[in-house]
Amino acid sequence: MSSTTSRPHAMPATASPSLVRRAACGALLLAAAAGGLPAFAQAPASKSVAVTAIVEHPALDAIRDGVREALRQAGYETGKNLKWDYQSAQGNTGTAAQIARKFVGDKPDAIVAIATPSAQAVVAATKTIPVVYSGVTDPVAAQLVKDWKPSGTNVTGVSDLLVLDKQIALIRQLVPGAKRIGMVYNPGEANSAVVVKQMRELLSAAGLTLVEAAAPRSVDVGAAARTLIGKVDAIYTNTDNNVVSAYEALVKVGNDAKIPLVAADTDSVKRGAVAALGIDYRDLGLQTGRQVVRILKGEAPGAIASETSDKLELVLNAGAAKKQGVTLPPELRKTAKTVIE
Repeated sequence: MSSTTSRPHAMPATASPSLVRRAACGALLLAAAAGGLPAFAQAPASKSVAVTAIVEHPALDAIRDGVREALRQAGYETGKNLKWDYQSAQGNTGTAAQIARKFVGDKPDAIVAIATPSAQAVVAATKTIPVVYSGVTDPVAAQLVKDWKPSGTNVTGVSDLLVLDKQIALIRQLVPGAKRIGMVYNPGEANSAVVVKQMRELLSAAGLTLVEAAAPRSVDVGAAARTLIGKVDAIYTNTDNNVVSAYEALVKVGNDAKIPLVAADTDSVKRGAVAALGIDYRDLGLQTGRQVVRILKGEAPGAIASETSDKLELVLNAGAAKKQGVTLPPELRKTAKTVIE
């Protein structure tokens, strides 16, 4: 018997293009199965993420959108392998607690809590479901974590803490003769209480005085701001959620009384503040979302240290400066990321 040598069947010279493509795909799949090529990337397993914010305003909305974008970049997409549930408490702490309890009952793979009141509500409601806070100025003072190290609990997150010395320096550049600095804030929000205490001490050390005006609700912001007329040379606003959600009321007072407004939130400059040296909140959301992705992929939240952002950007509003009696220094214009004319 004559011997024969087996060999792969050759492709007919007249093979159609579709047949060639099918053959090539088959060869790739066989090679991958045999370890000759990397296997095709697969989408991550389906997960559920619940997101809540104390109120809707541009900075907090940007965090939410950044979180969602980070999830999308990691392969988690709504309608495919991601169940996404977002709810706002509309500024009501009681509603925040209700949302927290609902989310805990739904048992998602992670809960993202944006701003201090919502984060406090969620952390109080569960000790097992991973919680990632965001937009919280001082998570230690808010009793979300005991320090900035990995918590060893179900909580981690990203803070929007700012170096207040730089904020005071910005105020002095914009209003060189300023002696009295006003702040409208919600005394019931831990974020604001911490910042007011620090500003009081830092301003005093710099020979300046802090004049406080309490606004426990968003509807109180305009009235609180009016109490500062004739008493202050500038008004500084931190990321207090009541104030930011009603910022137009503050802008009206600043414009009418020619009191310069300096903000910690860059979105507030678009709405009428003269300047802000602050965080890009969409970037903060992306940073938060990357923490969520780590958790969805199996990392324990308690092993992830709380983070801050050092990506500060200066935004100026020339139109607001004119309305509020401020001349923007040329050196500030040169260093600004954005100047709104």
